This record gives sequence, structure tokens and C-alpha cells, in this order.
Amino acid sequence: MNFELKALTAAAAAREKCDLLLVLVSEQTALGSDAIGTIVSHAVKQGDFALSCGKQLALYQVPAVAARRVLLLGVGAGSARDVRNALQGCAAALKAEGLEKAALHFAFEADAKAVACAVQTLGDATYAYTHTKSQAKPLSLKKVTLGVPSKTAAVAAAFEIGVAQQEGVAMAREWANRPANHATPTMLANAAKGIAKAARMSCKIHGPAEVAKLGMGAFMAVAQGSREPLRFIELHYNGGAKGDAPIVLVGKGITFDTGGISLKPAAEMDEMKFDMGGAASVLGVFQSLAKLQPAINVVGLIPACENMPDGAAVKPGDVVTSMSGQTIEILNTDAEGRLVLCDALHYAARFKPAALVDMATLTGACVIALGGLRSGLFSANDELASALQTAGDAAMDPCWRMPLDDEYADGLKSNFADMGNVAGRAAGAVTAAKFLQKFVGDIPWAHLDIAGTAWKSGAAKGATGRPVGLLLQFLLSKAASAKPVKTAKVAKAAPAPRSASTRKRAASTASKAGA
Repeated sequence: MNFELKALTAAAAAREKCDLLLVLVSEQTALGSDAIGTIVSHAVKQGDFALSCGKQLALYQVPAVAARRVLLLGVGAGSARDVRNALQGCAAALKAEGLEKAALHFAFEADAKAVACAVQTLGDATYAYTHTKSQAKPLSLKKVTLGVPSKTAAVAAAFEIGVAQQEGVAMAREWANRPANHATPTMLANAAKGIAKAARMSCKIHGPAEVAKLGMGAFMAVAQGSREPLRFIELHYNGGAKGDAPIVLVGKGITFDTGGISLKPAAEMDEMKFDMGGAASVLGVFQSLAKLQPAINVVGLIPACENMPDGAAVKPGDVVTSMSGQTIEILNTDAEGRLVLCDALHYAARFKPAALVDMATLTGACVIALGGLRSGLFSANDELASALQTAGDAAMDPCWRMPLDDEYADGLKSNFADMGNVAGRAAGAVTAAKFLQKFVGDIPWAHLDIAGTAWKSGAAKGATGRPVGLLLQFLLSKAASAKPVKTAKVAKAAPAPRSASTRKRAASTASKAGA
């Protein structure tokens, strides 16, 4: 979608040549004697239209208005949330056949946040999945012009961020929506390579041999039951000063999750193609960074593989050795996301990050706790947690901080390894986070459980692209402040040194990884 920002008065908006003119009218709008003001005043007086949020009035070939169709939208107080709610209700109008150019006119002084939100909402409303639909027609809408009364520097900057964010969200939605046979680990790696062609970016792909050499026994154990070879994707964006500590983002990339030997029920298993929502969000963030080019260094890590019940698959009761040297008893093969993440989190330490954030469709327990509104946020670092929560609120991609008390880790104790990979049903989202915490040491770290927010089920089934908005806002805030996150005292993982024999044991645990 091509977006354009213009300074437009109500009179100029009436002259804007387009197929559809959306007019956002707030309760504070001062209606003039121009064509649009006259129409709105008359419609309100006759009771055909109201300025409260969500009200609509569709008009056709209005005299003195160049647009073929006009849609009046009430936005209440005119806040960003009101703008979003109003625009979400006109998705069908934007997807109508023959509609090639649309204009959105703010009939009031919109703030920067409302403008950015309008772009994002229009992007969401006009997204359509077509990759595997042979009869799908491409969206006819090619351009949307946003008209604001005053094109200030703040509004222009917010517009650019909004455009970049909606591109990143669309990227994340597209890859998460694709079926597993159209979004294999190799395909994800190729997508990362494509993004990395942008300025200040680079990409490194680790295959099965390289991952085995690194000693990522937990990651390899998950992949060993699949015929699709694993890929460990490493993206770099170098927009900050050389030597500045990067922010590292780690996204769970299980391109399909059967549950392995601990097989999932057949009902709704097709939705397990969305289990790489964390990986998709990393790709989406880097797509946005490529467009905005902010002054910050960012590393993206994606451990990508399938979790399948092959004869070579890891079994309940098996013990594997992670890259950190810590051993893990596999009590449930369907708790595989934490296994691929733990090796990626340990790998991330080599970049000496200012902050480390992972995002994963990790637990059904988080869905029970928070539903589909807020992502679960886990962190022992108050400053980092506050920054992420603030970013989520600003991007209208909210999260909610969950506990990380040390006692929650008691259930991970094992008689046969350093830890088990599950700790029972109680507080499942918390114990999963406690498992990951064992692999981050004293790095400022946060975990986002997006199992309830990365996709929707039912009639609206599809990926949401979350938490791209939250992460992008967090990174841009860090770039603007250039203030490093302070290190908090958290429980350190203290594995034994990695000897040659330990590495050999880790590699042999899953020697068929990716085969």
C-alpha cells in the first residue's frame, strides 16, 4: 500500500480526486460552510449521523465533492483509540472492487499518535492473504492519502513511523499466515536474507552442521524428528555507533508444532502453523527498521525448525544437553519452544546486549490468564519491564507484567537432569519463563508470551502481527534516549564449563538434527 500525507483543509478535501473519501469527524470539530461541513451539519441535524465513535454514514456522488463515494465516520473525542475503532469498521468499504485511490480527511486537529494509528489501522484493514489462493484477486486499492489540517513536524514523523510499522506488521502477518509447507525454516531464512539487503543490515544463516558445532543440543533435539532441516537465523541492523551494545530480539520459530511424541489433539492443530509468531515478529521488526533506519544496533535471532513425531524424534524422559552445558529432562515434547529458545538465549550473550527480549507463542496457560488482549510480560528487570509496558501502551499493542518469584522454579527440579522442561499445569506461563531465565545470566532480559495475541481463531482466523508494534516502539524509544538499560541482579545460570566432552555429548544427543 502506498501512503501519502498532505495538509488538507475541509474545502481542499472536497476537491481531492479519489474513489472514496473517508471523513473523520470528532465531537470537537468546528463545522464550516464548505461542502463537507454542510453535509455533516445537515446529517447530524436530521439524526442520520452522530459524532460518537463508530457511527457511519455512506454517501454517493455528493454535489461539490470530487470523490465518488463519501463515508462519514464519527470518532468521538478523536483520540488514537477512537480513530482506530472507527476505521476498523470500514474494512469492507476499503476492499470494494474498483476502489483504487482513497483519501482520509481529519476534520479536526489530530495529534501525532492518532495519525500514526490511522495508518496502522488502514494497513490492517486492507491486508488480505492471497499466497496460496489460486482464485484470489489482488486488492484494487493502491494509494491512500491522509489529509490533516496542519502538517507539523511531529505529525510527519508519526506518519513515517506508522507507515514503517504497518509494513512490518504486514510482513509478520504474511509469514505467520502461510501454511507450514510454504513457510519452512529454509523459507524463513531466505526471507531474512531478503530483508538484510537493506542498508546497514546483514544476515547469517546457521545450518544443522553449524548448530551442532555450537553445541545447541536442546534446539537440535526438537528438530531431529523432522525431515525439514533446521535453520538458526541471525540478523543484524547496525544503525548505532560501532561498539554500542545492541538490543537482541529472539523469536521462537517453530514452523509447525505437532507436539512431537506428546502429540496434540487433532482439533485446531492446523493453527500450529502460527507457532512461529515470534519469529515472524522479528522479521517484521527488521522490515520496519530497514525503512526507518534509526540510530540503534539490533540483533535478531530465530531458531527455526518443526516439531514432528518421527521415529527419530526426541522422547519423553530423554535428557539433552543445552549449549550452556545445563542438562534438560524432556518430560513433555510439546514444551519444545523453551528448548529452542534456551540455546538462542545463551548464544545471545556473545553480543553483550544492552537488553535481551524474546517473544514466543509459548503457553496455553498465558491465554487462560490474559486472553487475546494483552501479551504476557516477564522480567526481573524493572526498568526494562517498564520500558516495554510503556512501549506497548503507546503502540496500542499492550502487555501485562507477570510474576517471576524464585519459588516458581521449584517445579522444574528433576531427578535425572539439571532441570525438567515442564513443571505441571499450575502457573504454566510463569514456570516456562522461569525455565528461560536459567539461560540468560545477568543480562537485562524480558520474555513476551504472545500465545494469546499472535493470532485469532474462528471466523477471523489469522495472524495479528503482534508484537511488532510494541517492539518497534521500544527500539525507537531507546534510539531516541540512547540510555542503556541498567543491569539488575537476577539469578544467574551457573553451568559447568563447556569441555570438549560436554560438546561432544550435546552433539550426539541429536545427531540427526535437521536430517
